[in-house]
Amino acid sequence: MLHLRTMSENDWPMVSKIYAEGIATGQATFETEIPSWEKWDSNHLQICRFVAEREGEVVGWAALSPVSSRCVYGGVAEVSVYVSTNHLGQKIGSQLLNQLILTSEAEGFWTLQAGIFKENAASIRLHTTLGFREIGYREKIGQMNGVWRDTVLLERRSLKAGN
Repeated sequence: MLHLRTMSENDWPMVSKIYAEGIATGQATFETEIPSWEKWDSNHLQICRFVAEREGEVVGWAALSPVSSRCVYGGVAEVSVYVSTNHLGQKIGSQLLNQLILTSEAEGFWTLQAGIFKENAASIRLHTTLGFREIGYREKIGQMNGVWRDTVLLERRSLKAGN
């Protein structure tokens, strides 16, 4: 049975392992190295951090990052959702993203956004299934291994928060 709970620093070894798996795919992030816990922690909001656990093993994680330090964007955050490669296709990402949505709305977030490599069809499908809509793309936004990459921009506007 899958159990979702708040992420803690003690989860970092497993969270970083899953993050490394995402990096290795070349489809999840522009990051090329796992940051330290301290760097990761400072770049993500203290609220809305979750792990998915099955039989004591962390099999996925999700968190929010601020999009800006300006106070007017205090209700806008970027989502990160990662699932262990050994547990793909089991709806873990859906459960984590849904938990982020519910908790972020309760915390007053009115917009969640995601920038996803256009080749990552599974992640785009996950987000659109849970109410994100494509609002555009960024052409050649960054290089990875000398190759320019495009990202699809998606957002989910809350019907509960910010109205």
